[in-house]
Amino acid sequence: MFFPRFSSCKRLLYCLVACLLLVAGVGCRKAPYSCDKVSGKVSYEDGSLIPAERIRVIFVSQRPPLDPKTAPRNGAADADVKTGEFVSATTFARGDGIIAGEHKVVIQCIREGILAQDLVADEFTDPARTPLVARSGDSPFDFRVHRPKESGPADH
Repeated sequence: MFFPRFSSCKRLLYCLVACLLLVAGVGCRKAPYSCDKVSGKVSYEDGSLIPAERIRVIFVSQRPPLDPKTAPRNGAADADVKTGEFVSATTFARGDGIIAGEHKVVIQCIREGILAQDLVADEFTDPARTPLVARSGDSPFDFRVHRPKESGPADH
């Protein structure tokens, strides 16, 4: 017998605990990249607040993949629309920060439940064109974005 001194109820209990520990251990994987905690503020160039219902700051890591199956993830932070400030970011686990190193920074504004394209200039919403670059160790950040260009009669 495997557990000769224990009753069948105790044996079952010990087996269940062992299985739970095994499953918990399998689910706890270490993040493949180290992260730095960050904070900061996002606003227009003149320091005024962006009139959005939600402002999301996306950090697009510029680190290369570790291997063909392990690429860096984007980090994200939600800014308080009343202050423009964000106090933490998440990449792998809530509040863990952003991957250490350089990032392109994208600003997403939500209004009436949808992505608002008219609150910040287009280049700040595209990782390939954004002029915002941040190094994780330089936190806290102060991101200043342009307002979108007004389309006038000459633009039609």
